[in-house]
Amino acid sequence: MIITIKDDFDLKKIEYSGQCFRAKELTDFPGLFRFILDDKILYIKKIEENKFEVDCSEADWTNIWTPFFDLGTNYSKIRKSIVDDPFMHNASDFGAGIRLLAQPHFETLISFIISQRKNIPAIKSSIEKLSELLGQKYTTEYEEIYSFPTPEAVLNASFDDINRCGLGYRTGYIIDAAQKVADKDIKLNELEALDDDELINQLKTIKGVGDKVANCVALFSYGRKSLAPVDVWIQRLIDNEYNGTNPFVKYGDIAGVMQQYAFYYMTHGK
Repeated sequence: MIITIKDDFDLKKIEYSGQCFRAKELTDFPGLFRFILDDKILYIKKIEENKFEVDCSEADWTNIWTPFFDLGTNYSKIRKSIVDDPFMHNASDFGAGIRLLAQPHFETLISFIISQRKNIPAIKSSIEKLSELLGQKYTTEYEEIYSFPTPEAVLNASFDDINRCGLGYRTGYIIDAAQKVADKDIKLNELEALDDDELINQLKTIKGVGDKVANCVALFSYGRKSLAPVDVWIQRLIDNEYNGTNPFVKYGDIAGVMQQYAFYYMTHGK
């Protein structure tokens, strides 16, 4: 099926934006990107300006992938709204095409627990190993791929097996998170009803989840665009470009979008 996207939409920038770790351009099929959402797998390729070929039904594109890619939000308009902020203006131009993805709660939680003190290739490697070990196998015309494991699958595995996915001290954190979700001590879907502060506080009851991880989960899985996670790159930006003053506060309910532009610019541009 051919679909039209007139707003900012760049598959490679989305893949390398630091918010998702299973998106991938297939090595043997240049220009073809794969995205996974629970048990749904999408292959998408740009064929001309604003035109993309997707391998899903029209209903799935409308009901699943349109909200996943946040296509109801006009990112071009967001970029054009930036005034009196030269760094963010440059960052948004450089990062034009990035969109905030609506990712599954448990996968996002575990992924950002894994992300601590790891670079993006190492994070991706650990997540793929964990999925291959504990996820469900799917065979498509392009590849064999595994779904992200459920909390129950994590709990049914041994500590040593999970640890062999390159997780180190994070193994205990992942098991704790899976236990809390499986036992319904943390009801991830019900957290959607909480305000930002309550959501962050609930996520931080999970071992290994501090401010940065909780804010990442809230932004990249719960769609809290007013939150702008601060990692080492963003802290460096705050210190070096804004004299220690957090620039994202003034952007209100689009602060998280600005954070993504800034992170991508810091890690791929400057």
